Amino acid sequence: MARDKSRLVYGVGINDANYKLTKYEKIDDKIRQVWICPFYQRWRHVLERCYSEAFMKKNPTYAGCTVCEEWLVFSNFRSWMEEQDWEGNHLDKDLLVAGTKRYSPETCVFVPMAVNSFLTDRARFRGKYMLGVTYKDEQGKYISQCCNLTGYAEFLGRFDTEIEAHLAWKAKKHEHACTLADRLDGYDPRITQALRTRYL
Repeated sequence: MARDKSRLVYGVGINDANYKLTKYEKIDDKIRQVWICPFYQRWRHVLERCYSEAFMKKNPTYAGCTVCEEWLVFSNFRSWMEEQDWEGNHLDKDLLVAGTKRYSPETCVFVPMAVNSFLTDRARFRGKYMLGVTYKDEQGKYISQCCNLTGYAEFLGRFDTEIEAHLAWKAKKHEHACTLADRLDGYDPRITQALRTRYL
């Protein structure tokens, strides 16, 4: 029997929860949501990133992203998430498998906010140049910069070619990634290993 898409979350997700996912209270004469199941909230956000047309228009870098068949069922996602170090952390889909557009148990991991921020490449704002290359100056030189772990953009120099500028950024990014990995001693070793090899 075909699924009733009107009852699916973003047209694909099956919500099979056997408990109430939200709580509401009357506050200042208005009914307000005071709690939402954190497992459901994360699951819904994953589906939104992949299957919401409105979200895609605002975030075109998510175009082509998909969710594995197993995670289209809420209870399966919840069972996986309960075994992760998720509290206070962000769900990342492409640290373990660089460049992937698939959300699955094999590709996803919860990372600290510092890691999530460090990995963001801000492609929407980068323009036409390669990563780390900000612009071409009046002398025709390519300017390279790299954000350090405090978010401050470090000037790396002026280069004759775009690829040279990009490689300078890549080397500095690798240095920062290794420093960040050292600071995460005690976290999931998959995270620290992925940081140390991501920019090689």
